[in-house]
Amino acid sequence: MERDALIRSLVEAIRMLTHAELVDYSGHCSARRDGDSFYINSGASIRSTLTAADIVAIDFDGELREGTARPPLEFPLHAEIYRARPDVRVVMHTHPKWSTLLTMVGAPFRPVFPQGALLGDVPVLDSPLSVNTRDMGARAATALGAGRALLLKSHGAVVVGADMIEGFALAIYLEENASRQYMAMQIGSPYVFSDAEQEVCRARLGSPALFRTASLRPLAVDSRAALPASAPAPPRLRRGYERHSRSAGLQPCSWTVR
Repeated sequence: MERDALIRSLVEAIRMLTHAELVDYSGHCSARRDGDSFYINSGASIRSTLTAADIVAIDFDGELREGTARPPLEFPLHAEIYRARPDVRVVMHTHPKWSTLLTMVGAPFRPVFPQGALLGDVPVLDSPLSVNTRDMGARAATALGAGRALLLKSHGAVVVGADMIEGFALAIYLEENASRQYMAMQIGSPYVFSDAEQEVCRARLGSPALFRTASLRPLAVDSRAALPASAPAPPRLRRGYERHSRSAGLQPCSWTVR
C-alpha cells in the first residue's frame, strides 16, 4: 500500500478500535513500513482523536525514521514480532475487557462462535508487565509463535494480520469471542468448537475476500490531516467494521466522530 494511504488506514483503525473500547489511552497499533521499520502512533497521542500527524516511523531499535514525537514505550512488542514474523504486516496491541478478564482467572481462551475459530486457542504471555524491553518483546513474539493472537496476562491482547483490515477484524473477533465465552461461563460450561469445526470455520470465514474486498468510507476528515489532498483513499475501515460486525451477528457501533 502507498505510504499516505497506509498511514490513513492505521489512523482510522486506531480511532475505531478506541471507540469500540478496545484501545484505551495507552493502546497502540502499527503497520510495517519496510524490512526493518514500521509506523506506529506516538506515545503521547490521544487515540480517540488521532491524526496522521500523530504517526511516527521507527526502526526495530526505536530510532525515528519519520516524525519527531516519541514512540510508545512498548514499541519492542511490535519490533520483535516484526523481526520474528516476516509475514506480519500489522500489529495491534489492545486492552480489551473480556479477553483480559479471562487471563486474570486463568481461564483459557476457547473458540465458542464461528469467527472465534479464526483465532484458535490463543496462548497467554505469563506476565502482566509492560512489554517495553527487547527481551520482553522477544518473549511475546515467542509466545505468539505462528499464531494470530496473544493474550497478555492481566494486561491486554496482541493481534497480528497480513493487512489492516485483517488485523482490525481479528481484534474485534477476539474480544467478541471472549465476551460470549465469559457470559456463557456464568451459566454453565460453554460449548467449544471442535478442531474439525474450527477447520471448517477457518476455511469458510478466513478467505482473503473476507478481509480485503470491502470498499469503505473514511471515519473522519481529521484522519486525513497532514496528508496531501491527492493521497489515494485507503482501505476505509468503517464499513469494514460494520461488515465484520454483521457477519459475526453483532450490532455495529454508531460513529459520530468528526
